[in-house]
Amino acid sequence: MSTHPKYVYSFGGGKADGRADMKELLGGKGANLAEMSSIGIPVPPGFTITTEVCHDYYEAGRKLPESVKPEVEAALKKVEEQVGKKFGDASDPLLVSVRSGAALSMPGMMNTILNLGLTDAAVEGFGKKTNNLRLALDSYRRLIDMFGSTAMGVEHELFEHELTGLKKEKKVKEDTELTADDLKELVKRYKAVYQKAVGEPFPQDPKDQLWKAIMAVFNSWMGNKAVEYRRIERITGLKGTAVNVQAMVFGNTGDNSGTGVAFTRDPNNGENTFYGDYLINAQGEDVVAGIRTPEPISRLHEEMPKVYDQLMDIRQKLEKHYKEMQDIEFTVQDGTLYMLQTRTGKRTGTSAVRIAVELVKEGLIDEKTAVQRVNPESLNHLLLPQLDPKSKNKPVAQGIAASPGAASGKIILTAEAAVEFAEKHPDEPIMLVRKETSPEDVAGMHLAKGILTSTGGKASHAAVVARGWGKPCVVGCEAIKIDEKAGTVTIAGKTLKVGDYITINGTTGDVMIGQVETIDPSVSGDFAVLMGWADKARKLKVRTNADTPADAAKAREFGAEGIGLCRTEHMFFGDERIVAMRKMILADDTKGREAALAALEPFQKKDFVGIFEAMDGLPVTIRLLDPPLHEFLPHDAKGQETVAKELGIPVQKVKDRVEQLHEFNPMLGFRGCRLPIVYPEIGDMQVRAIISAAIDVKKAGKSVLPEIMIPLIGTVAELKILKERAIKLADELIKASGQKVEYLVGTMIEIPRAALVADKVAEEAQFFSFGTNDLTQMTFGFSRDDIKSFMGTYLKEKILPVDPFQSIDVEGVGQLIEWGVKRGREGRKAKHNEHLKVGICGEHGGDPDSVVFCHKVGMDYVSCSPFRVPIARLAAAQASLAEGGKIARDK
Repeated sequence: MSTHPKYVYSFGGGKADGRADMKELLGGKGANLAEMSSIGIPVPPGFTITTEVCHDYYEAGRKLPESVKPEVEAALKKVEEQVGKKFGDASDPLLVSVRSGAALSMPGMMNTILNLGLTDAAVEGFGKKTNNLRLALDSYRRLIDMFGSTAMGVEHELFEHELTGLKKEKKVKEDTELTADDLKELVKRYKAVYQKAVGEPFPQDPKDQLWKAIMAVFNSWMGNKAVEYRRIERITGLKGTAVNVQAMVFGNTGDNSGTGVAFTRDPNNGENTFYGDYLINAQGEDVVAGIRTPEPISRLHEEMPKVYDQLMDIRQKLEKHYKEMQDIEFTVQDGTLYMLQTRTGKRTGTSAVRIAVELVKEGLIDEKTAVQRVNPESLNHLLLPQLDPKSKNKPVAQGIAASPGAASGKIILTAEAAVEFAEKHPDEPIMLVRKETSPEDVAGMHLAKGILTSTGGKASHAAVVARGWGKPCVVGCEAIKIDEKAGTVTIAGKTLKVGDYITINGTTGDVMIGQVETIDPSVSGDFAVLMGWADKARKLKVRTNADTPADAAKAREFGAEGIGLCRTEHMFFGDERIVAMRKMILADDTKGREAALAALEPFQKKDFVGIFEAMDGLPVTIRLLDPPLHEFLPHDAKGQETVAKELGIPVQKVKDRVEQLHEFNPMLGFRGCRLPIVYPEIGDMQVRAIISAAIDVKKAGKSVLPEIMIPLIGTVAELKILKERAIKLADELIKASGQKVEYLVGTMIEIPRAALVADKVAEEAQFFSFGTNDLTQMTFGFSRDDIKSFMGTYLKEKILPVDPFQSIDVEGVGQLIEWGVKRGREGRKAKHNEHLKVGICGEHGGDPDSVVFCHKVGMDYVSCSPFRVPIARLAAAQASLAEGGKIARDK
């Protein structure tokens, strides 16, 4: 009796072996084809080879399990019986497509081959049987191209070169204008390209084609573009891709046929309207590839009213069945509609929020499901800047609005050039300008601020990927002419060069020359409704990292419940302030430092007053001076001369002080709590400024909750010394004022030793805030500023699953945090019978996966930059709703 698992699942004819909930095994495409077939939607018959086979294929060194072959043969026979044709029959052949399909959608990242089964003999029989030799030859040349470029590694551009050359010879613009004789010549040229590149003729055995195509799909799972996409999307833990083999239907039989891709709702703004593109007399890849600019789906009502009505019925049926917006692919063959795919549609954050809220209103889902549906990272779309309506820059061209938001960037014409440019100029924005994008471009697309293409529609590769990543995108802008060799883009009669600025508005489709000012978004409408539902569900509070009243006010608008990190060092820059700061650093004694600090104190106090007023009634955690003093002095000769002149001291004194402060490893040097221990007057000035500001705000009738945070402690003794000094000074000021001001003194846990002795630290600290940037640096022994040279390799080789500075390393750094939270609370409870408030204030506070971890270890709050606050709020709600289970959000 056989013990191997079932490797092949059939579907078609209103029946299916699989179901929609079998995505891990059948992939998203295979599971949904089975489901559609089961609920009576017209699906061409076929079968799915499971993801288990892909896993076993790689485990065996890229060798298929023997038991797969008889299962595939049996499933293929079922398809033959349902269609009434034989695979390999020269007179009336069954043709099939071979497509990939992982559990999570990876649009365009893996291989697809259409028209398998065509050979020199079969193409004649197919042409006679259909009475359409042109269709047969067009299908054959597509097979040679797709099979050659995906299964055998032939450069696609070699085939494209022959097609373009023949169209020029025949003086036609579109592929559809080529005659049957023209296509016969094209097939001949394609076969010559194939034989030259591969070293053997195009295979004439259909079974040989099929198995090579299946292997090609499995091989594409580890192809560069698929691996890069999974890295960018943080997709891990999948066994591999499934392979879907399905009877072909043809959208290229003539003007009564076509193909299209559509969404049951608008993926840009979420409007409940049918949205998509189609092409008459074309195959499916033509729409997605962006080679021809398609027609909007609404026009299908005029060209094929019966098919359009049928599509509208299927649209409603699928949405009600899946209770979710769907992305569908269809083909019309001689007036008959076939559905080739349905999957959860990728969408912008704007669309995700609106759809979730409206599905609740329509009674299809509840509030909790709506909260779980929206990927927190997709909220970036709603938080993207929009073009300033007062800007004087006028649009010079318009394309199709494919992904909302505004972006300005320097023109770069290839993905490879974008990667090179970003390495050399990491802070300069890139605008990727292409005729169309392909899956090979994903690395460059990910680095770009925006994407602009001259061809393609709403379902093109550029549009789908940009929407998924929250990048502004305009496609199908035929007014731009791109000359890649010359490095130019011509638009509205003006020629721009690589490196020139261009601006796009992905919300309207407008294109502008130069940089355009943008304005910040606000929280309202459906966004506010969803955030309200999220706030009801979450347990974690969300604070912000803010150093100015403006940042504090913006964060509060986005729902921040306090400030988790106010960096005081940022307040020392500015003309008058930096002069006083440098005087303090260059002073010869305590008296000189105190005099300089006295000049700084009013500035510090004024800043704190502004922040306390902006956060009226909410806690504000202020970190005392953290960076080393040398960061406030220039290291170049000219800068040192300027400082000496400003302060009226010899330039040699400045140089000597810079030399004194020089450190071999500043990260581990004279910074953080070490500064006020050696120079107590620095800490005293900051504590006075904080408490004096709090007193003034309290006198003005506002509530104030200051939290003084001592950074970089490694021993209890460091904290004890500074805490006692701060409390003595604060209490004296409060007593003298006659006001009642409550405050806390706590510490940042950013040195591994502090986490390990957290129970002792908590006896002195009233709160902990984990500074995960430094904690990660010191735990790994990585310098965050120097990891670029090796981190890419570490991720590629899977030494690390994700950059630990982007998402908490749960296995290592996470253990320190979990230990610190647990032991810290035990220590505080034992000594003072109090709850220890614990939060996080590194960059990780705005990372959804890190927020989930913070929830699991029982933190009280996370803190992040103002524009990440809504993302953290939603991630915290999802963590609470999942409670240890899988986070049920769309990818």
